[in-house]
Amino acid sequence: MTRRVVITGAGTINAMGADVPATLAGMRAGRSAIGPLDIRDVDRLTIRIGAQVQGYVETERFSRQQITLLDRYAQFALIAAREALDQSGVSLSGEAALRAGVILGTSGGGLGTQDDNYRAVYEDGKNRVHPFVVPKLMNNAAAAHLSMEYGLQGPSFTVATACASSNHAIGQAAQFIRAGLADVMLTGGAEAMLCFGGVKAWEGLRVMSNDTCRPFCATRSGMVQGEGAGIFVLEAYDQARARGAEILAELAGCAMTSDASDIVMPSREGAERAMRGALRDAGLDRLDIGYINAHGTGTAANDRTECAAIGQVFGPLANGLPISSTKAMHGHCIGATGAIELLACIMALRDGVVAPTVNWRESDPECMLDVVPNEARDVTVTACLSNAFAFGGMNAVLALKAA
Repeated sequence: MTRRVVITGAGTINAMGADVPATLAGMRAGRSAIGPLDIRDVDRLTIRIGAQVQGYVETERFSRQQITLLDRYAQFALIAAREALDQSGVSLSGEAALRAGVILGTSGGGLGTQDDNYRAVYEDGKNRVHPFVVPKLMNNAAAAHLSMEYGLQGPSFTVATACASSNHAIGQAAQFIRAGLADVMLTGGAEAMLCFGGVKAWEGLRVMSNDTCRPFCATRSGMVQGEGAGIFVLEAYDQARARGAEILAELAGCAMTSDASDIVMPSREGAERAMRGALRDAGLDRLDIGYINAHGTGTAANDRTECAAIGQVFGPLANGLPISSTKAMHGHCIGATGAIELLACIMALRDGVVAPTVNWRESDPECMLDVVPNEARDVTVTACLSNAFAFGGMNAVLALKAA
């Protein structure tokens, strides 16, 4: 049995906005949320910028007791999930709970909690930590809290594939519904790596920009980290239609490939196979695609490899195909990035607005595609792709259709 899968709810919190409407408004306006970091010991960092969620006060959202168990990344997941479920209106009580689950992507999990407690032990010389440190920092904490918050008793787990985590999670969640193993899945990703240890580790890779993110631009200077969450309600099409739900988009296909070549350098062939596979899985032709949300990190290796892969898949069609990277606005949110970027795909399908690649200045001879520079564009889009290509050569591409 293969069932159609649709998106009936979306939620987010990220540097661009505290919810979906604010995020989409920021994308339409081409507003970059990258700015100075406000974290402990920022003066010890070489990289002092990021796309940080500003004005966030956890005590305004959660009780002291809850905060004991919730790392910042799990808090973000709960906030985004509430918005998604409120929009969806799906029932998750009774028998429905047995057929509902949650699959989330994250790379760092409770990295802030790790950072704080390493400091306590190694810097402050403390000999004990809080009993709940492990359940607070573990990578499956956010998925666990969502399952408990909403009584979801179906398949629930976490995917950790670096920058492709949330695309892998969303693709897996869709497959559970397709196969009849679940009727409703909460899915997406959450990340909060903007702490001293998290940024310091990324500094070591020497791929970080110290001014801003300029994907596909000849003057690019590297990637910029972000944080946040994007959560979606996936539902079997027949069920959603029967209850009269508003369908945001159809998740028509997905594909996952491995480069099997290098731990950090991307492969054109792996990205190419993932895009072709997503088209094939969705039953789409190259001509059907009206937009690609690119991985587009703002590093030379990624940008040029991705453009080459798009050129191979789409041939001459690639020259007129709108392609943009929203990471220049919300930063590279690592395990949550694909989920937040999925909002740009939904906006393109529903509103006919393609988000821009902001901060763009000058053409790169190896990225001579239509990267929608600096300003959003009105385009009729009936199908699109969302790319995610991670360290380790792990690729996940989603294909969506208009509802």
